[in-house]
Amino acid sequence: MNLDINQYPTLFLAETPIELRKLPQDKLLILCEELRKFLLNSVSFSSGHFASGLGTIELTVALHYVYNTPFDYLIWDVGHQAYPHKILTGRRNNILTIRQRNGLHPFPFRDESEYDILSVGHSSTSISAGLGMAVAAKHEGLNRRIVCVIGDGAITAGMAFEAMNHAGDIKYDILVVLNDNEMSISENVGALNNHLAYLLSCKLYSTLREGSKKVLSSIPAIKELIKRTQAHIKSIIIPSTLFEKLGFNYIGPIDGHDIYGLVNTLKNMRISKGAQLLHIITQKGRGYKPAEKDPITWHAVPKFDPHIGTLPKNCTSYPTYSSIFGDWLCATAAHDDKLMAITPAMREGSGMVKFSRQYPRQYFDVAIAEQHAVTFAAGLAIGGYKPVVAIYSTFLQRAYDQVIHDIAIQNLPVLFAVDRGGIVGADGQTHQGAFDLSYLRCIPNMVIMAPSDENECRLMLYTGYHYQGGPVVVRYPRGTGIGANFSELKPLPLGKGIVRQWGKNLAILNFGTLLPQAALAAQELRATLVDMRFVKPLDEVLISELTNTHQSLVTIEENVIMGGAGSGVNEFLMRQRLKIPVLNIGLPDRFIPQGGQEEIRSDLGLDSVGILKNIVRWLT
Repeated sequence: MNLDINQYPTLFLAETPIELRKLPQDKLLILCEELRKFLLNSVSFSSGHFASGLGTIELTVALHYVYNTPFDYLIWDVGHQAYPHKILTGRRNNILTIRQRNGLHPFPFRDESEYDILSVGHSSTSISAGLGMAVAAKHEGLNRRIVCVIGDGAITAGMAFEAMNHAGDIKYDILVVLNDNEMSISENVGALNNHLAYLLSCKLYSTLREGSKKVLSSIPAIKELIKRTQAHIKSIIIPSTLFEKLGFNYIGPIDGHDIYGLVNTLKNMRISKGAQLLHIITQKGRGYKPAEKDPITWHAVPKFDPHIGTLPKNCTSYPTYSSIFGDWLCATAAHDDKLMAITPAMREGSGMVKFSRQYPRQYFDVAIAEQHAVTFAAGLAIGGYKPVVAIYSTFLQRAYDQVIHDIAIQNLPVLFAVDRGGIVGADGQTHQGAFDLSYLRCIPNMVIMAPSDENECRLMLYTGYHYQGGPVVVRYPRGTGIGANFSELKPLPLGKGIVRQWGKNLAILNFGTLLPQAALAAQELRATLVDMRFVKPLDEVLISELTNTHQSLVTIEENVIMGGAGSGVNEFLMRQRLKIPVLNIGLPDRFIPQGGQEEIRSDLGLDSVGILKNIVRWLT
């Protein structure tokens, strides 16, 4: 890609926010146009998150123009929308490396830039962290301003409202920008409404409002009249007074693509005291017609030709594990109206689009509320229904107490379809499904299965759904299967593995979809290969038999070694006083950065070559 200064002359004058703030205000519109064009060209060349960033061009420019970053703190929630922020904070020339091995992190990351105040990846953390920073700045006597940008999706999480409830109570200086990109820009978002928001944000208005409260509070009739008039006006011009009930001074909604209106309003709000909320309306995919029409498809994209305006089709003929789950869900619901499918705002990612359209009465998207999703499933199970919670491995972490308290203790028959188990690739540390086997295995009453291919995944979903003895987890990876043939659906025998190849001396116990890599190593070593299927309960009979007939064991999993499936094997052997050397192969005790899935597996020794080398080194 050509980073030609002649193509982006104004953008090249704003390599950092310090340089940006030197530009005259009348140059900001041109800067936004060039930044949007640069984002389109760079992401189409390198791949990455796309539609969200196009929607925050003007907001990013305005915030860095008005606020003295990095002294003033700018906190992005989640970070899908932070590509323009990275481009304007000294990382423009490296933007093509984003989400790639040894490249820029996919989200704001503290170790990458002083402008990235909070490392993020999961939603709804910005206000809590921002409030903590505001308190710290006040206690240190710093005149630092704190801005948190949160989307209308992320603010649905309970954590965001917990933080706002606290912020509105303690009254520290903080600005929350609600980036609302689900609403269309309607009549009340225009020149008049922007002017009204500007007036409402002025210091004069705030002074008059507070002063009038003091002067007129002693006159009951006038006080009541003002109160009713204010409520009536707000009912006309403001969508909701919820935020003011939480203790915030609410301004908006205003047009989030009006750069000059944003700058003027933010200048007023920068000097405002207490908890402030600015509600802006933006459009995901703004400035690129295909993304405007279908922002979900264009949320995260592979490399594409921006002139054609379509995304390249996936050339693989094998289905993804998410689509396997979605197809199984539809097939089961076709003859079982007790099935209830739940997702915390991941319909597309979890392969549930078709199901949501065909069975809307049995489909529940609870928004970004993982804790609620799990306890909601508990209620459905108590009510006699069969809930299936489709959730990413790293998102299930956020509902850990609910899994224990509301599901496992009551031993409720809830099926967890845990997607993105293991290495996910480009989204990096916050999304690698490294810990689920460890944090779920220690919970009583839990059955955990890890399929080795897509057919096994179907069989395990079927088994878990029809198991009424308590909660079940089926944990599968991101990506496609291997082209396995589908068999008739029938329940698997609980806690039983299957020997795929018999050998001598060495037995390899595989958990999950690394089986093809393990098979190549087993063939080279003439070892026994076992598809364990169940992480919990373990096939203890088979392990005992292998211990008696082999000289050493190797466990393989795409989960951290500490506390994982291999640890379960170790614990059983020690408990039974079975003396045999064991090598545990899995993810190391560190957070795994971004990169291609196969690149990362190769780096960690989880491809066939790495597994073989690791075993040979250990044996010798």
